[in-house]
Amino acid sequence: MQSSLFFRFAAPSFAAVLGLALGQFAQAEPDAPRQQQLLHMLKQDCGSCHGLRMTGGLGPALTREAMQRLPLASVSAAIYHGRPGTAMPPWKTMLKADEAEWLAAWLQSPQNKLSGSASQ
Repeated sequence: MQSSLFFRFAAPSFAAVLGLALGQFAQAEPDAPRQQQLLHMLKQDCGSCHGLRMTGGLGPALTREAMQRLPLASVSAAIYHGRPGTAMPPWKTMLKADEAEWLAAWLQSPQNKLSGSASQ
């Protein structure tokens, strides 16, 4: 009897709260113009520390090969929050969290052609 009351009253409430909590993590993809702005920022601002070809400099390489070795959440967090104790600043004043996540996913995707090849 007691367990059936739980499933009748508490379980739907729990599911609703869980749904709301998970919903805040469902990130919207930036629109096309914002994606272009983010990629421009990546090449211009990030390149000053990560190298003009993103193969490393003051900061590590941002090539697809290098980024795929790291968990997506770690890359996104490093972009958004920076890396305390290093030269990597937080970009949360310039980006939304979902934009940092989009950039991290882009860095790990086949679309990332930042490989340092001469053809770029």
